Amino acid sequence: MAAQWPEVERAEKEKRRELVLQGEDERLRQSDGHLPASLFSLTLLNYLEVSGCSELREVPPDLGRLCHLQSLILCRNKLRSLPRILEQLRSLKVLDVSGNELEELPAELCHLPELCTLNVSCNRLRELPSGLERCTKLAVLNLSRNMISSLPAGLLSPQLSLLASIYASDNLIQELGGEISLLAALKSLDLSNNQLSEIPYELADCTKLKDINFKGNKLKDKRLEKMVNGCQTKSILDYLRVGGRGWSKGKAKTEGAAKEDVKDKKKKKQGKQKNGDEEDEDVEDVNRMMLRILHISENHTALTVTVSASVKDVRQYIVCCVVKGMNLNRGNALKRFLTAQTKLHEDLCDKRTLATIATHDLQLVKGPLLYDARPPNEFKIVPLNRKEINAKDLVRQLQLEAEEQRKQKKRQNVSGLHKYLHLLDGKENYPCLVDAENAVISFPPITNSDKTKIHKSTRDLLLEVTSSSSLQTCKDIMDALIARMAELNKFTLENKEEDVTSDTEPDGVNSKPQEAGPIPEAEGRSQLVLEQVRVADADGNLKVIYPSKTDLNLSSSSFIIVR
Repeated sequence: MAAQWPEVERAEKEKRRELVLQGEDERLRQSDGHLPASLFSLTLLNYLEVSGCSELREVPPDLGRLCHLQSLILCRNKLRSLPRILEQLRSLKVLDVSGNELEELPAELCHLPELCTLNVSCNRLRELPSGLERCTKLAVLNLSRNMISSLPAGLLSPQLSLLASIYASDNLIQELGGEISLLAALKSLDLSNNQLSEIPYELADCTKLKDINFKGNKLKDKRLEKMVNGCQTKSILDYLRVGGRGWSKGKAKTEGAAKEDVKDKKKKKQGKQKNGDEEDEDVEDVNRMMLRILHISENHTALTVTVSASVKDVRQYIVCCVVKGMNLNRGNALKRFLTAQTKLHEDLCDKRTLATIATHDLQLVKGPLLYDARPPNEFKIVPLNRKEINAKDLVRQLQLEAEEQRKQKKRQNVSGLHKYLHLLDGKENYPCLVDAENAVISFPPITNSDKTKIHKSTRDLLLEVTSSSSLQTCKDIMDALIARMAELNKFTLENKEEDVTSDTEPDGVNSKPQEAGPIPEAEGRSQLVLEQVRVADADGNLKVIYPSKTDLNLSSSSFIIVR
């Protein structure tokens, strides 16, 4: 039996709340490396430090008896494991096990609801346990000087809304996911001396970030690498904010690219006029795609959308428009259209985090429509190429698929449909667009309904853009979508691709063969007809009508607009 330690006896007698034991190698040798059993009877302790003990290799399960502990410091010992009973320390706020020989951490660590600071630096860890997002009060994480190759997916989660500091230098981390932008409170990030080749541009969306360190990584962007080694945080974030060299990515491009395109095209047009090319421009004008706008006042059967007040706290902005005359039946027209929509989701929609696009076969839409927010277990949808399921089960199913896919591919982050599931985290209600038959035709940002999916035979489409950001965001993305549709339709017609009646459809869209109708034309030009869609609140007050006179004002060589 281990001998009694005077400090422990004194703490018990005086009912102390704090106890510090440092460098107790001699007494640990005498007791075969065991701490005194009486230590774990001090149930009033809220601070315990046992540090600098090279003879301490384990902590017994009796540690779980110290139920009032708020700070546990076990640094600079020779610990090779932590007891799984750790989860019984429900009041623990600070855990420091740095400078030991730990090769893994118990999964039970993720069940500490009050944990604010976790220091596991200078160990032999190769990975962190999954589920850290359960520690919702975590503010400081130090995992420097280990052998960790990737950050767990749950670490970059909106659930960790208080996480302000991540120190992960001197590891083997190869990738930092764009989900880093979900850490709204992040102020300090140290990933120096790792194996990163890129820094995600989403890092610039961490508005509170003041201190970053990426030195010692071999980045592909050598200009960025030079900045990392010598510039201040603000300069690096400004560089990332515009997508780095070439303006290839980033929200700054999202918001400014359209304006830049307009300026460039105006300059080209002015240059033509100065060079006396007006006649050539007139010839070119004949071949441009015409967009003819049909106003609500001219269309008594116009589709309308009513917005429920319940969407305000979920995803409150929606803009809709009807486009008629699109030919998706020729050649690869449908595949090009779906590819263009995917690209818009990746770029302008910022991987669906800024907004989401949905497209429907208008002939399958039963209006009027209701944009609502409902409890996820109270509405069902038939997702694209799936069976009917309620929203709650669908999200759970997709989460399981995402985790399984991530494990199979040995990736840090999920991909495809699964990568924006987090946008629904913490939401009591989910947004949905409901038709006159009370069928859900859209569940943003997750999926459309199989009921209204587009086919090769689809000519008339209902377009839908939703966002939690702003109404203008929805309009800008709708502008870009319609402009792209006009360009694609013009390309299809000019190349005189043959109609296709194959049952094979790209990207999981099934065929619904119908007799193809004539392509609408006007004044020798191919034409798309845009019908305004009115969005109003439950009292009938107008929220938005699209396209209005101020919409679709982008200059383009591909189309002209008749209002």
